Amino acid sequence: MASWITMAEACSRLGVRPQTVYAYVSRGKLEVMADPADTRRSLYRAEDVAGLAKRKQAGRKHETLAANTLFGAEPSIPTAISTFHRQRLYYRGQDAVTLAGSATLEDAAQLLWNSEQAPDFSSVGRVASPGRVAAFTTLAGLAATGHSTHGRMTRVLHGECQNLVGQLANAFGAQHGKRPLHLRFAQRWKLSDQAAELLRTAMVLLVDHELTSSAFAARIAASTGASLPACLLSGLTTLSGPLHGDASGRVKALFNEVERQGEDQVMAHYLSTGMPLAGFGHHLYPDGDPRAAALLALFEPAEVITRFIDKATQLTGLHPNIDVALAALAAHCRLPDDAAFGLFATARSIGLLAHSLEQLSVAQVIRPRGRYVGVMPEVA
Repeated sequence: MASWITMAEACSRLGVRPQTVYAYVSRGKLEVMADPADTRRSLYRAEDVAGLAKRKQAGRKHETLAANTLFGAEPSIPTAISTFHRQRLYYRGQDAVTLAGSATLEDAAQLLWNSEQAPDFSSVGRVASPGRVAAFTTLAGLAATGHSTHGRMTRVLHGECQNLVGQLANAFGAQHGKRPLHLRFAQRWKLSDQAAELLRTAMVLLVDHELTSSAFAARIAASTGASLPACLLSGLTTLSGPLHGDASGRVKALFNEVERQGEDQVMAHYLSTGMPLAGFGHHLYPDGDPRAAALLALFEPAEVITRFIDKATQLTGLHPNIDVALAALAAHCRLPDDAAFGLFATARSIGLLAHSLEQLSVAQVIRPRGRYVGVMPEVA
């Protein structure tokens, strides 16, 4: 039978502050339940705490173990595309937040792909019913007939990359034409110039985030020589998970609760049950996600959402991440359902293709090994 411990005990065993415990809960690493003796308090699964403490101890050997493990430490893959330094995100050495102040998605693609000129994302393909289904169906068709990346010049691959992003944007609803992608999305949704600038900033901030699970999936496909549409499809299907690129959908549901019930009631419910708040906290940015701060500083979300963000940060110590900012932006601009994911997926396709292209320079298939924990085979 599972044993449960208090917040004070969890902090003591882990050697952390309560804010860090909340972060573990928000990332699904620590299970919680309401204290039967006092529903205002939460209890934490002792087994989960013990596992976190063990991994924390093992993390001291991270540099040695990183290349050979998938759990407890990240797989170590050399990349020059993006990185983190002092809790800031950089694209090829350029601060992502600073770049998002003026760059278009086309500029970001030129930078990440190491291309000689900015790509043209105006694709001739047309979609009758744009949305997620159209986007994945389009990519699946292209993946089924695509050519391997082997034996093809970089400039040819760059041309295919720009066509893929163009078709994906069309499938998610971008208006046809040769204008920058953020303006084509804004035109489709009849947004003001100011709102179009918000889309531009958000999409540049979302272009890449180092070795995410979706980037890793795209790199695995690329390492086998799969076609670029197949690599992109591998990455985007991984991105579509609610714990990754579709997290803004969970935040949207949370905001809907806040608008119906009020921020005080929603916060009381989440704190009393120990349920994690979608979109708050990020293990790479313990002091706050700079992408979210930059985007939220450009507009005023609905008053009830602003109050909720402030209250959640005050009571949990966790700051809003980019998923909160994207969901708040979608609500502010009154974007269609699933538009936030469409913007994220279109922007991140540039990063996924950058990772796919970079992986081609490594003449080795990515093939992790399993650590067998099943019944031992009988030996004759």
